[in-house]
Amino acid sequence: MGRKASGTPALDGPLVGAVVGLLGLGVVMVLSASAAIAAHEFGDPFFYAKRQLLFAVLGLMAFGVTSKVEPVRLKPFARQGYALALLLLVIVLIPGIGVVRGGARSWIGIGAFSIQPAELAKLALIVFLAAWLERKGAEVTAFGRGFVPPLLYAGLMFGLIMLQPDLGTGTVLLASAVVMMFAAGVRLLHLALFGLAGMAGFLALVLAAPYRVARIVAYLDPWQDPLGAGYQTIQSLLAIGPGGLLGLGLGMSRQKYAYLPEPYNDFIFSITAEELGFVGAMLVLALFGVVVWRGVVAALRAPDAFSAFVAVGVTAMIAVQVLINIGVVVGLLPVTGITLPLFSAGGSSLVIVLAGLGMVHSVLRHRLPV
Repeated sequence: MGRKASGTPALDGPLVGAVVGLLGLGVVMVLSASAAIAAHEFGDPFFYAKRQLLFAVLGLMAFGVTSKVEPVRLKPFARQGYALALLLLVIVLIPGIGVVRGGARSWIGIGAFSIQPAELAKLALIVFLAAWLERKGAEVTAFGRGFVPPLLYAGLMFGLIMLQPDLGTGTVLLASAVVMMFAAGVRLLHLALFGLAGMAGFLALVLAAPYRVARIVAYLDPWQDPLGAGYQTIQSLLAIGPGGLLGLGLGMSRQKYAYLPEPYNDFIFSITAEELGFVGAMLVLALFGVVVWRGVVAALRAPDAFSAFVAVGVTAMIAVQVLINIGVVVGLLPVTGITLPLFSAGGSSLVIVLAGLGMVHSVLRHRLPV
């Protein structure tokens, strides 16, 4: 690993290698999974792949920028970032401004592109909570002063995201905040009580929307409604099963031909398992494992508490999203509409995740010696 003259590592090889590996393999799989759909919809089989490559380049630029900035330099802007994210979450709810896709008003259109404020909100909340938790220090063990406020900050964003509605993204945001609070030393009793309240709240959210009830029923028995609520789960499993050990071969998926919805997005891991088999799927998971490992190392060896909390938050955000996405595609969790970070077709989500990983990389570059 190369070093600057000052002794600061030029880069963290394992993290950069894993990120580049996921991006490269992701572009290949987006092309494979989307070529037929893109040719039918746009007359260009490379349409989605070219967009993925463009946003991957933009994301790597963001990674490079945030890698060069010590995380503590972001602390003075934590409140402004949180306020901006809240403003965008409100603006996206305004009819005529917010763009509806898949039943959720989650995007703000800007010319030929669009941004998803909820993705920015996840990163803004992480930076804001990192500054807040560092400032409170040992006070986080107190219920009123240390436990309730960060939940309210996260809950406000969660509530706005649920108005879109987007339960999956809201869940990732809230889970990342809880992991940060745990790392800061919040009492386990308080977290346990919140967990019980959260389960009750989740049940209420499910019962409040018939389509969510249908997804839970389909999760328990997808074959009860194979052409309705259980369709996505069944088609995903029909893609994964035939892949076997080595897969059907790159480009040879059958399920991507109008059988599996969102084959280049939410269910791209299914197509990966079908074409590259168990070996290919494990390679993807191993690369995510490296990302999480380096995030944990960054948190443990960070030069200050703020940088440690940022590393914890970004790592938790990615790990939770990966667990939910993989859980959905293999039928262990109800369908939630969560993408696979760094891998699924995406725009603002890809850039934001890479910007967050750039912060983790910056912590690694400035980490304390063993």
